[in-house]
Amino acid sequence: MSDQSNTPPTTPRRIFRPRRLALLASVAGLSMAVLAAGPVANYLPAWTASAHAAETTGQGPAGFADLVSKVKPAVISVRVKIDEDGGNAAVMQRDSDENSDQSGSPEQFFRQFGFRGFGGPGGVPHQHQVITGEGSGFFISPDGYAVTNNHVVDHAKSVQVTTDDGTVYTAKVVGTDQKTDLALIKVDGKKDFSYVKFADQPSRIGDWVVAVGNPFGLGGTVTAGIVSARGRDIGAGPYDDYVQIDAPINKGNSGGPAFDMNGNVIGVNTAIYSPSGGSVGIGFDIPAATAKLVVAQLKDKGYITRGWLGVQVQPVTADIADSLGLKQARGAMVDNPQSGSPAAKAGIEAGDIITSVNGTDVKDSRDLARTISVMAPGTSVKLDVLHKGESKPVTLTLGEMPNDRRANAGGEQPSNEAAGTPHLGLSLAPASEVQGAGEKGVVVTSVEPDGPAAEHGVKTGDVILNVGGKPVASVGDVRSALSDAGSNGKHSVLLQVKSADATRFVAVPLAKG
Repeated sequence: MSDQSNTPPTTPRRIFRPRRLALLASVAGLSMAVLAAGPVANYLPAWTASAHAAETTGQGPAGFADLVSKVKPAVISVRVKIDEDGGNAAVMQRDSDENSDQSGSPEQFFRQFGFRGFGGPGGVPHQHQVITGEGSGFFISPDGYAVTNNHVVDHAKSVQVTTDDGTVYTAKVVGTDQKTDLALIKVDGKKDFSYVKFADQPSRIGDWVVAVGNPFGLGGTVTAGIVSARGRDIGAGPYDDYVQIDAPINKGNSGGPAFDMNGNVIGVNTAIYSPSGGSVGIGFDIPAATAKLVVAQLKDKGYITRGWLGVQVQPVTADIADSLGLKQARGAMVDNPQSGSPAAKAGIEAGDIITSVNGTDVKDSRDLARTISVMAPGTSVKLDVLHKGESKPVTLTLGEMPNDRRANAGGEQPSNEAAGTPHLGLSLAPASEVQGAGEKGVVVTSVEPDGPAAEHGVKTGDVILNVGGKPVASVGDVRSALSDAGSNGKHSVLLQVKSADATRFVAVPLAKG
């Protein structure tokens, strides 16, 4: 298998549409370069007096050399091998559709830049293909725990890390979280790795930031800039709250750390917005506060559990606020409380507006989702709810987010019987129980972003009428039809799906649960 040049065409096509996530990767032949990043050293000494003085006076430091010399030993290169049978084959197959909207995926990124090795003619993967990828990460403890992006190590058959001094170690995946795109890996056999820690305080707009990573597989590289914005929602996941920076972040920097002037990690490099594939000064980092919470759970349990209300919500627009006589367009409006959820049991109804959680105002629907997601299942919360024009307090106990658990290095994900469709990545409810859905079929109440159904266009609000040739009216009917398909040796199942404008059939592969 011959290597291919990693030099892109002179005039590459536009690869990222507005609000599309660009995972930062680069390829040489069959190499997929992806980087991982992690927390900042909790024992770093103070920086030089001149740099400190410049920081406190609001001026830029004379240079970043002292900072870089302290944090760079904690930043690592992450190299993975991904067998096409490890789940990535389905992703590559999906990319063969020239009309599919996959401009933000690594595979489409590689194709549009003329790189090869992601499939044969028509996008069909070569048999027995092994893809190698190289990226970045950073140690967060002296005993070898390191942070990177989920998309760097997802489906990895093996993981190796290279430290700043060139030493290569074998690593294992401790746990991953797709919803925040974070992963925790571990290198065994040594107790004195250089490491960094996460910042305790959020960065401010205008603060200096230094990004360290491994762009294009070149080895440790440093760029500098400022924090441009906070709280960015780029449509990458349900809990988007990105820090935007203008320090150049290039292909291959995924998972690399961004440091403040005290040597603390303020974010994990994850995505860029770019019309060309290179840095244009708009990069997005997972905030340190989010990373700390996720990493702590991954280290403790190997997977993430989140609090769950069980409601579909939408923002309160100015028109909605006006129609309800509200002074401000704030809060999260409930579209539908899921049957049997904590919200439904507490009496929350469609049309209610959740205005605060434990006394803290809710700005919008995404703010509510982020607030609840950081709470543990079983937590008692007090909500302020606007119900038919009247404010009322509601106290309830949070459940556990369905389909939220992630397996550890073994890769096996436990099924979620409550969701009813562990093999498709869907949560369902009988159509008869959802207002406006009709009497036939089951309604899709949520879709796992990286599940088989999502990859084939099934969306929240769709109604599934038929599974494998059998009409369905309940979650049990769907489960039974999927079980029959699997027992008959089928690798995919045909769904009849009714959307807002039409009814269509969709063949969805049966993922191994």
